[in-house]
Amino acid sequence: MVREIRSLGISGIEGFDVSVECAISAGLPAFDIVGLPDAAVKESRERVRAAVKSCGQLFPVSRVTVNLAPADRKKAGTLYDLPILLSILAASQAIKCPPPNMAFIGELSLTGELRPVSGVLSMAMRAGRSGVTELFVPEGNAREASFAGNVTVYPARCVSDILDHLSGFTPIEPLESCPEPPPPGYGVDFSEVKGQENVKRALEIAAAGGHNVLLIGPPGAGKSMLAKRLPTILPDMTREEKLETTAIYSAAGRTIKGVSVMNERPFRSPHHTISYSGMAGGAQLQPGELSLAHNGVLFLDELPEFHRDVIETLRQPLEDGKVTVSRAAGTATYPSRFMLVCAMNPCRCGWFGHPSGRCTCSTASVEAYRAKVSGPILDRIDMHIEVPALDYEELRNRAPAESSAKIKARVNAARDIQRKRYQKYGFYSNSQASTDVLHSNAQLDAAGEKLMRSAFERLGLTARSYDRILRVARTIADLRGGGDIEARDLAEAIQYRAYDFKVTR
Repeated sequence: MVREIRSLGISGIEGFDVSVECAISAGLPAFDIVGLPDAAVKESRERVRAAVKSCGQLFPVSRVTVNLAPADRKKAGTLYDLPILLSILAASQAIKCPPPNMAFIGELSLTGELRPVSGVLSMAMRAGRSGVTELFVPEGNAREASFAGNVTVYPARCVSDILDHLSGFTPIEPLESCPEPPPPGYGVDFSEVKGQENVKRALEIAAAGGHNVLLIGPPGAGKSMLAKRLPTILPDMTREEKLETTAIYSAAGRTIKGVSVMNERPFRSPHHTISYSGMAGGAQLQPGELSLAHNGVLFLDELPEFHRDVIETLRQPLEDGKVTVSRAAGTATYPSRFMLVCAMNPCRCGWFGHPSGRCTCSTASVEAYRAKVSGPILDRIDMHIEVPALDYEELRNRAPAESSAKIKARVNAARDIQRKRYQKYGFYSNSQASTDVLHSNAQLDAAGEKLMRSAFERLGLTARSYDRILRVARTIADLRGGGDIEARDLAEAIQYRAYDFKVTR
């Protein structure tokens, strides 16, 4: 007799339908699982066998064959334990086969308890699109699954709970949608930063438009301090952004225990010794730092110290907003639209150009240090900001600086203007807008055209640089309240691309 139980799988951050088919036939006792299962799925045989006995049922003494369809798609993880167990009990007529509008996912312990699995949010969203109306998940995954909002979620502690529900003996109460918890405090604030008003202004513009930033300055100037406070002024996340971010962290198994949804923008700061796979994605198609920073900030401190191949992995995501990971286990595409914030010293010792004259680097050494960051990468960074060393008077000033809350209010207002402008195109910010859409909303007047032509010729800009300056100018105008780009907006945007990377003493 053959019975079928609906389940789901995950590839990258996309869920897909899986049918767990079980056939029990005469012959020597055996238990086989087919349908391209990985090692974790194959090991479910022992977990299922023990869990069946622990919940008071009899494991059939026959030839048991379980097929995970579609059979040509690789199945990974422990989430198929529960549907495999139910398919065996249904095929042996120990229970009535659940209707096709029900789907089941969950890992089993040897005692029959259900343990949380990764990627539940993506699978719950897929379940709602596939006609599933009731989804049974481990209790630890229920809040996350309920955030999908398109399927009724039943939290289960153990197999016995599900068997009692299916028999009608003790129904499981469905989980109602839980209110989102408030974002946790960051513990840092821009009011703590002394001086650097020009840099704060640049970071406010970057946050408002989602622009990439390179901070260049001597040690102790505050580059890292400023970058770590950037998340405190980023605009509030939309529901779509929360879904995308939570789906990535769930697939990577990095969700915070007890937190159903990621409601704060990620801030990823990998060490400069990170590998290519760690940045782009691992051998088991796990999302890398490029994807974990999606909808947030990727901060690369001491940029020239990163391996060159790691830096070059930034090229495609900065242009396309996604990264494709191809490994022996298969291929997965992850979204990776983030704000890139980099920090670097002007030379290896860090004091090139400082008034104290303490730099000990030769001209060749400075050139070699700066050459570690390629031209194509610099061209993809919208704003090149010099962070000067603070003088004594700035450090001893006790006057309170502007708080992150005040800056964020202006950033949210500017981002609202951009959302309304690009709503019909599906963009959220000036940095995301396609070139044709941007140009139709960023017209320059005669004075602006003259200024842009002069900057293009004097600074040796590329077509990409021209586009980046236009995006920044559009954001500066939005911070003023919207309207046309004025010459002063364009002039400010140009100065953020005017840093001279040539070595002159």
